[in-house]
Amino acid sequence: MTMTLDLPFIWAGLIAVAVLAYVLLDGFDLGVGILFAFIKGEKNRDQMMNSVAPVWDGNETWLVLGGGGLFAVFPLAYAIIMPALYAPLMVMLLGLIFRGVAFEFRWKTKRGQFLWDWAFAGGSTFAGFAQGVALGALVQGIPVADRAYAGGWWNWLTPFSVLTGVALVVGYTLLGATWLILKTEGEVQDSAYRAARWVGPATLLFILIFSAWTPFLNDIYLHRWLAWPQVLLVVPVPMMVLISAALLLRGILHRHELSPFLSALSLFVVSFIGLGISFYPHIVPNSLTIWEAAAPENSLGFLLVGAVVLIPTILVYTAYAYWVFRGKVKAEGGYH
Repeated sequence: MTMTLDLPFIWAGLIAVAVLAYVLLDGFDLGVGILFAFIKGEKNRDQMMNSVAPVWDGNETWLVLGGGGLFAVFPLAYAIIMPALYAPLMVMLLGLIFRGVAFEFRWKTKRGQFLWDWAFAGGSTFAGFAQGVALGALVQGIPVADRAYAGGWWNWLTPFSVLTGVALVVGYTLLGATWLILKTEGEVQDSAYRAARWVGPATLLFILIFSAWTPFLNDIYLHRWLAWPQVLLVVPVPMMVLISAALLLRGILHRHELSPFLSALSLFVVSFIGLGISFYPHIVPNSLTIWEAAAPENSLGFLLVGAVVLIPTILVYTAYAYWVFRGKVKAEGGYH
């Protein structure tokens, strides 16, 4: 008896992990940028930027891995999803470019520093919003005919996708605020606590709204979440949300430093698990399964050899970077 690997399933898991890692790690980067517009003072903003400067570009490695993996491993899904989401994805890339350039140029000028402050804040906000819109459009469903995208240019623009964009901006702001609580002190930390008291409950409200709305987008989602006995398998998800929400609010109110950040991350993880329950086994919801969209087995096996080397390497240098730059950060750029 020979054991065969389900390579499409393995690769779907790897890409899902890469996307989740990007959302968690670059999410707090973007959240710090979104908060940039609301926290005044050059030294305060220097401290905020210094808190993410050592890790932000490494965090985006996971976006490259997720997008490149989709192209290489699930080319049919890539060919359908990209035309459907060209507009929001282009806005996302432009936002990330503005944010990245602002990291370099903000320190080079005093006279034009305010322009790069707004580029950092605006790029972060638009990137987060565009990611949310793309996610909402994907969850809502992409029309497919003859294994190709069958919709129009504006199919992605719906009330659901726009509200998803707003929700992700709020969620990223929560990640950014809790990161600043963990990494800073003084006036910036106090401002982060105040922001978290607003965006924390708002994030929980959005989770409630989408938890109630998503199952009714189509019959497959409804069956996954509410049909008996399927509902018994998904009950742990809302329970984990409640536990994470309680720990988050308690940590913010009692001015803990680590627990708010970990709780905010856990909310994203549990929400991502919820999406996985709704999607699986489809990679294009309700149209294309991971096995139908996968590249040939030989290609998947060849790419998996590279991934076995690449992914642990990324994990090691990411962990090392966070270890080196652990602790509090000062406006002057030093850690202590």
